[in-house]
Amino acid sequence: MQELFELLTALKPEIDFETEKELIDDGLLESFDVITLIAEIEDQFGIEIPAEEIVPENFNSAEGIWNLCERIKGDE
Repeated sequence: MQELFELLTALKPEIDFETEKELIDDGLLESFDVITLIAEIEDQFGIEIPAEEIVPENFNSAEGIWNLCERIKGDE
């Protein structure tokens, strides 16, 4: 999870990813940010995020993103 926090903080240092739960809903992460983040996650964790998983619910919080990564890792 620490690696994910580092990726998120590098992308948007002004956001407190440990407490924020509405990253997409509040407009803190925009579509380009999500695309950049997906590329970084795929490189860092060696996973591929399927298009059908790119929904706001999976990217609204660091915990949601982490759960998505763990679920994908488990499916591979």
